[in-house]
Amino acid sequence: MVSNKKSMIFPWGHERRYNDYPTFIKNKFEGRVQKLSINAGFTCPNRDGSKDWRGCSYCNNNTFRPEYCEPEKSITEQINEGIDFFKKKYPDMLYLAYFQSYSNTYGDLPLLERIYSEALAHDKIVGLVIGTRPDCVDDQILELIQKKAEHHFVTIEYGIESTFDTTLERINRRHTFQETIDAFSKTNNLNIHTGGHLILGLPGESREDMLCHAKRISDLPIDTLKLHQLQIVKQTTFAKEYQKQPVDFDLFDLKNYIELVVDFLELLRPTIMVERFVSQSPGDMLIAPKWGLKNFEIVAKVEKRLKERDTWQGKLFQ
Repeated sequence: MVSNKKSMIFPWGHERRYNDYPTFIKNKFEGRVQKLSINAGFTCPNRDGSKDWRGCSYCNNNTFRPEYCEPEKSITEQINEGIDFFKKKYPDMLYLAYFQSYSNTYGDLPLLERIYSEALAHDKIVGLVIGTRPDCVDDQILELIQKKAEHHFVTIEYGIESTFDTTLERINRRHTFQETIDAFSKTNNLNIHTGGHLILGLPGESREDMLCHAKRISDLPIDTLKLHQLQIVKQTTFAKEYQKQPVDFDLFDLKNYIELVVDFLELLRPTIMVERFVSQSPGDMLIAPKWGLKNFEIVAKVEKRLKERDTWQGKLFQ
């Protein structure tokens, strides 16, 4: 770490007090690159009856699906409509095809080969981001993705959600943290970029538990992390539980959440890139908490608090 009277350069090579993902992407592609969501019509083993029918207790996929993402449309059609949305402001921008809805490795190999290849064939697509569950990959699927990663930037994003099996059971996740560990290990062994999602504020987890997540995730071979505050959204199991027994949910106010994020960052391995700090569900679907701020405003508050405390990502990492 290099410092002087005016600024400090952190191990990730710039003055921001956390290792941010957007800077990595900008440097990698030497320009503006945007994720473009795609709905390829997948389901997941927690919804098709393989493990359960109810889905995860917090989950409503409609909270993060743009209007153009309809599985009835081809991959190319969805890409073109997504590009049309952005190109007026950023005509030269390139894109990562983000297979986001449900579990995007939960299909047979010919299907996965076809949809991934169709996305990469588009002249504005420079890579793939594949969202899935730790229990929805095997050696053949990872080898298929590895071949794509030989010529393109590819990330597999796993839903971690919690590092405690008691919590995973409470939220009806239907996999264990050991399965998460195994999935990251196999993926890393094939030199595929890995990302993860973690929810802070799940029922039954104390503040100490949430900070323990930072230590456990730092032990994973993970490249990128997304943090989400627990949100109660309509048409979920948690929405029903919250209506009946709201005391079971200790939802954050914004000030306490920012403080937790800063504490979390202090413990997080500095080589992990942080892509986001919060979720943002549509207002008409969100029940609680309602903070009324955009993502960039939350980022500014986190950075302000890091500076006020004169701290940074990994300061307490061991």
